[in-house]
Amino acid sequence: MAYLKKELYGSALEDAETALRIDPNYIKAYYRRGTANMALGKFKLALRDYDAVRKVRPNDRDAVNKYVECSKIVKRLAFEKAISTEHEKRSCADSIKLESMEVESSYDGPRLDNEITAEFMKSLIATFKAEKKLHRKYAYKILLGIRQYLGGLPNMVKITVPPGQKFTICGDVHGQFYDLCNIFDLNGLPSETNPYLFNGDFVDRGSFSVETIFTLFGYKLLYPDHFFLSRGNHESDVMNKMYGFEGEVKSKYTSQMADFFTEIFNHLPLCHLINEKIFVCHGGLMKEDNVTLKDINAVDRVRQPPEEGIMCDLLWSDPHDLMGRSPSKRGVGCQFGPDVTEAFCKKNGILYVVRSHEVKPEGYEEHHGGKCITVDTMGNKGAFITIKGDDLKPNFTSFSAVQHPPVKVLKFNICSNFFFKFDDVKPMAFSSSLFGDLSDPLKLYVLVIVRFAHVLERQPLVVAFFVSFNVRVVLYSFSSKVF
Repeated sequence: MAYLKKELYGSALEDAETALRIDPNYIKAYYRRGTANMALGKFKLALRDYDAVRKVRPNDRDAVNKYVECSKIVKRLAFEKAISTEHEKRSCADSIKLESMEVESSYDGPRLDNEITAEFMKSLIATFKAEKKLHRKYAYKILLGIRQYLGGLPNMVKITVPPGQKFTICGDVHGQFYDLCNIFDLNGLPSETNPYLFNGDFVDRGSFSVETIFTLFGYKLLYPDHFFLSRGNHESDVMNKMYGFEGEVKSKYTSQMADFFTEIFNHLPLCHLINEKIFVCHGGLMKEDNVTLKDINAVDRVRQPPEEGIMCDLLWSDPHDLMGRSPSKRGVGCQFGPDVTEAFCKKNGILYVVRSHEVKPEGYEEHHGGKCITVDTMGNKGAFITIKGDDLKPNFTSFSAVQHPPVKVLKFNICSNFFFKFDDVKPMAFSSSLFGDLSDPLKLYVLVIVRFAHVLERQPLVVAFFVSFNVRVVLYSFSSKVF
């Protein structure tokens, strides 16, 4: 379960397979394997395991619900595949008619009658901060503009930073609109003299992904040569369905717009090259040796991320400290060591690699002797990197998360609501009945004991010692009021 909650789905699959080899009747292993496959978009494999769980526990409402929901997804995907054809290349843009969209007289937000301006962007941000929506006519106008622009970009966009000019690289934002605004407060609004690169994972998880993506797309259209966006692994259909963006778009706008976002995300570039020396991608380096920048530009990126290959690795891989490569704990991409980074940099004439994709305690981390840098912009502590065009030395700025309106963080995130109920102990019922009068710290301590015992459920001797010891601590604490 720890691997599932940390989203290390590859490790979760490996653990489940090991458990089933030891005990083919261990039903929770089927559940956990199904959960991992579900998160990885392998819905048919997940359905097989959920079906096994359902048959063993037919009266378990949670197990039945998992099976039903997964079955719906499998059937829907099969239907969508059946009605599509190889020759069907029609863009969502073809069905969008701006002239037929009426702007109501009651609408008091920003209006986009001509080109995007700096004043429009300031007004847009103020509107979003006031928890209001951009009118759908203007929202679609931004999407039509960004779709047209992205279609003309290569897989790897080259950026030139003049000597003395500052350039800022940001990591995952994940729908944290108010943290995005905080970056602009700390580091200045984007402009031709204050360029930015946002390195993927703009949406999902946070409940303000719509506000975040329209802000980023708006600045991209305003400053196309000074504001850059890379694709992350969450700019994909499966991730958006599981982690909230699709649900948020449908709630705030329409299902048609959700489909259009999927099409637009398919056209985002995969990486950037700054001054021919800094390689920036969302995930990391490749499973294969001797990959060149030319190879990267030759990839067909206008699609959903594949399960392997250069595009997959650029979006999903992670660095580790061991030499060589190993399978990814996520179940997609790989883990690559310092020798892999060194070889890639040497072959392509690169100083260092910047990537995102992982939360870090200070918002950033240097790996592989400084040849590989992780920068993450969400979480309790985020960061961004600034460089100057003449020396390209990375400078790090960490910042703390800021307050946002009291919207449930995972409101649109079906992944969190879907995955973990079957395995979760319900300790509150236990504690309230037996320990209802205890202070909160002691309640928490009891819950930790119960949870840890649950984790160790297949090690009975360890559990016996652990529970025996901690029950004594609880009873002593209760009698002496240590807590």
